[in-house]
Amino acid sequence: GVIEIPVVVNVLYRTAAQNISNTQIASQIAVLNADFAATNSDLNLTPSIFQPVLAGNTNIRFVLDAVVRKSTTTTSWSTNDAMKKAPKGIAPSSPTTKLNIWCCNMGGGILGYAQFPGGSSTTDGVVIDDNAFGSTGTVTAPFNKGRTGTHEVGHWLNLRHIWGDATCGNDLVGDTPLHNTANYGCPASGHRSTCSGTPVEMTMNYMDYTDDACMYMFTAGQNARMQAVFAAGGPRNSFAQP
Repeated sequence: GVIEIPVVVNVLYRTAAQNISNTQIASQIAVLNADFAATNSDLNLTPSIFQPVLAGNTNIRFVLDAVVRKSTTTTSWSTNDAMKKAPKGIAPSSPTTKLNIWCCNMGGGILGYAQFPGGSSTTDGVVIDDNAFGSTGTVTAPFNKGRTGTHEVGHWLNLRHIWGDATCGNDLVGDTPLHNTANYGCPASGHRSTCSGTPVEMTMNYMDYTDDACMYMFTAGQNARMQAVFAAGGPRNSFAQP
């Protein structure tokens, strides 16, 4: 059946622009639902070589549960989880049954980061920069199609970077090709890695670092890895309970 994930969006803002609109928040939820259901309009751009391994509908659905807003004097945030804690941040709401997403102004060119399954519930969730959140409002090209959210929620569901965070590294998924390293921008289709077998790189996978307009697919193997976190004994089984 369909696994519905309630989503709490925690907005930390110093300026009016950073206090993103409900419309912008809704656009991110819509992108997540399209990408995880494989109904995104750019899925048809998938090269023929990768079409046999497309994930299809993951049956993971996201429903906006609440929006929490807090004014802050913090100019920018880092990856130290300060946005998730008092006194500056917002503590997560019901993190064992709700996906918490923090929207704030990230420093250092960071678009977002996520906590993998199995970590502390007090910091569990996803962080997204306010200019990369959703597909309307304050989003800035080339990260203006909500794919930072898709990428980070992929991590939250136990997906690794497609290059395995090492040269020709292992992302623990069998149907993704070996990548030399991260790809950026919009690489030409057919680019081959120099890894074993010189496979064509899947630069359009959500777990690469390409621009939003150039990432638009998960694989069946990635879907299986995500589903495993909801299984009995899995680290996110609490989300699969009725």
